[in-house]
Amino acid sequence: MDLDTITGYRPAPGATWQPGDAWLGGGTWLFGQPQPGLRRLLDLRGFGWVPLTQRADGLEIAATCTLAELAGWRPAGAGTSTGTTSTGDVAWPAVPLLRQCCAALLASFKVQNMATVGGNICLALPAGAMTSLAASLDGVATVWSPGGGVRELPVTDLVTGPGTTGLGPGELLRSVTLPAASLRGRTAFRQASLSPLGRSAALVIGRTVVASPGGPGLVMTVTAATPRPVQLRFAGRPSPDQAVAALDQAHLSWHDDVHGAPAWRAAMTRRFVAEVAAELRGDTAAELGPPG
Repeated sequence: MDLDTITGYRPAPGATWQPGDAWLGGGTWLFGQPQPGLRRLLDLRGFGWVPLTQRADGLEIAATCTLAELAGWRPAGAGTSTGTTSTGDVAWPAVPLLRQCCAALLASFKVQNMATVGGNICLALPAGAMTSLAASLDGVATVWSPGGGVRELPVTDLVTGPGTTGLGPGELLRSVTLPAASLRGRTAFRQASLSPLGRSAALVIGRTVVASPGGPGLVMTVTAATPRPVQLRFAGRPSPDQAVAALDQAHLSWHDDVHGAPAWRAAMTRRFVAEVAAELRGDTAAELGPPG
């Protein structure tokens, strides 16, 4: 699509943000929708950020990291992707979740190679799978302010509603860091759409917490079905009934659009919460008993 309102373009480094500017990452949304309020694009690729940096305290994902780069990443010792820096050799059972969330976007290979993690989060769609990923792993966003300030906040607080974020005018998402403690947990993933190639309407991710004050715990993150990410935290490993009861007691509001009615989203979320609780509790068919 031609952006006929754009009158300026420049690399982001050294540029001074002004009203009418937009940060340009992959451009898959900017160039796919009319942008009547924009006048200039500031290209983030000029920063040359390393897409993925593995450290002892976690994984830093640059805002300009593409979905393809994230999906293809492996921890040190298991093979690494081009453009990845790493140190040490770690065991992070949650790593397959990166690929699951990238696949949940159901994007073509062209989009996967252009769309960015930061762009998907800042777009703040309820179905944003990068928001689901970062929120479920307690990801922390690093934000740059126009005056040179830097602040950090949880991704669960960054995304405030459909299409809205906690970013101020001119602020820029620099990166998201997934803590090593979160990556050490086992995960379970459930997602539903109205059609095989439809946008996510309900998505639940469970993650075990190895060390917590009450012993082994569990974190459930609900996205797509709700206007913003919602977390349920358990001191132990709840049964499916206990997990669903906690969901009901949270009195969530359910998103309503063409991709799913609120009642259906709520029903699918309840089902997924029960399934995730059973999977991460270690329940087997024998432990659950015969059907009925």
